[in-house]
Amino acid sequence: MLKEKLLEDLKDCMKTKNTIRKNVIQMVRAAILQVEKDKQLVLEDSQIIDIIAKESKKRKDSLSDYEKSGREDLISEVKEEIEILSEYLPKQLSVEELEEMIKQIIQEENATSMKDMGKVMKVAKEKIGAKSDGKTINEVVKKLLS
Repeated sequence: MLKEKLLEDLKDCMKTKNTIRKNVIQMVRAAILQVEKDKQLVLEDSQIIDIIAKESKKRKDSLSDYEKSGREDLISEVKEEIEILSEYLPKQLSVEELEEMIKQIIQEENATSMKDMGKVMKVAKEKIGAKSDGKTINEVVKKLLS
């Protein structure tokens, strides 16, 4: 299970004194614990992957702000955090693979125009999950429906 892997990796980081990795894993574990306490349930691996994907997205979003302000120290740290988080995420789909999946979804949903975008996006997010970020899915759906 993913929770156990995070705990083992945390122990390894503490032994090797890898501070950034330790902090990232602790942050993920804290986010998992928060959701479990709030909703009073034990999370499955798929739900944990969603949490990790959200944390990765937060960092990717903040990265552009750091690049605009020229904060090289923070840029390299955030890039390393994204790299660490991506180790726990499923392999990301290429744009070509994503286009193929979305073409199938468009056919299944009989989507013909931008009016059907919401319907296609909903199904795409369910089927694709954390294998691609929402922004990329959105761009491909727009391209294929327009």
